[in-house]
Amino acid sequence: MSKTTTIQAAVLAACLSAVSYANAASAITKTDYRAGKDAATATYKADKEACDKLGDNAKDVCVAEAKAKEKVTKAELEYKYTGKAGDRKHLADVKAETAYDIAKEKCDDKAGNDKDVCVKEAKAVEVKAKADAKLNKEVGDASTDAVEDKMDAEYKVAKEKCDAMSGDAKSSCVDKAKAHYKK
Repeated sequence: MSKTTTIQAAVLAACLSAVSYANAASAITKTDYRAGKDAATATYKADKEACDKLGDNAKDVCVAEAKAKEKVTKAELEYKYTGKAGDRKHLADVKAETAYDIAKEKCDDKAGNDKDVCVKEAKAVEVKAKADAKLNKEVGDASTDAVEDKMDAEYKVAKEKCDAMSGDAKSSCVDKAKAHYKK
């Protein structure tokens, strides 16, 4: 496997993990969120300090990886904390961008056309990953809209069935329908 193919595979794997990770989001407390952010910053500082032992482009790659790790961890925490679709997309974008930054830094070991091709390939993978994240968000939004439309339609049917009743039975039926369909 060529070095370029390895870079592409690494970038793609990182981007795809954003999608799978996004589906596994779970709520965390504000305290856990803050502690996680502090831990990510501390880990970044330690990782960056370890990079100081390296030289040349290896150090640059190491620093890019440390920054990426911190950014991804913080984006994951944000999504876990809020659970918002926008934060899920942001997480996927951050993973794509940081994977690109690392891949681009690794391309610095090349020269001439090989380097140009390496950077373009890394950028293409990033753009594709961001497009996939956008598509997933739009599909998720459409799915949410569809579920809401179905719930509204079912509520109207349930409410119409209640109209055949009168008095307390009707009131009870309407209250049950409202509670069931969250109206």
